[in-house]
Amino acid sequence: QVQLVESGGGLVQPGGSLRLSCAASAMIVSLNAMGWYRQAPGKQRELVASIDLIFGTTNYGDSAKGRFTISRDNAKNTVYLQMNSLKPEDTAVYYCNRFPQPLLSWGQGTQVTISS
Repeated sequence: QVQLVESGGGLVQPGGSLRLSCAASAMIVSLNAMGWYRQAPGKQRELVASIDLIFGTTNYGDSAKGRFTISRDNAKNTVYLQMNSLKPEDTAVYYCNRFPQPLLSWGQGTQVTISS
C-alpha cells in the first residue's frame, strides 16, 4: 500500500506562510486524486483542498479559498499545499490522502500552529 509522509509544518505568526509537502512511496497518479485534510483539536477531520493528479483540476474548502494553493509534481510523487495569509483558526494537524476515498492508512500528519 502507498505510504504517505507529510512535512513542512511549523509555528508561524498570523499572516505568515507555509508550504506543506506530501511524499508518496509509490506513483501517486495511481491514486487519481489527492487531498489535503486537517484536524483541529476537538474537531472532525475536514478536507482543505483536492487535486486531480492527471488533469490538475483543483477544489478548495471555503476556509482555503483565496489563501491556499494545492499542486502536484507527479514525477516526484509529491503533492504540495502552499498556505498564505495564515490565521489562528488554521491551527491543526494537516494530512494528505487519496481523494475522495482516503486510504485506510493515514500518515502521521504535520502540525501547523498559527500564533503570535
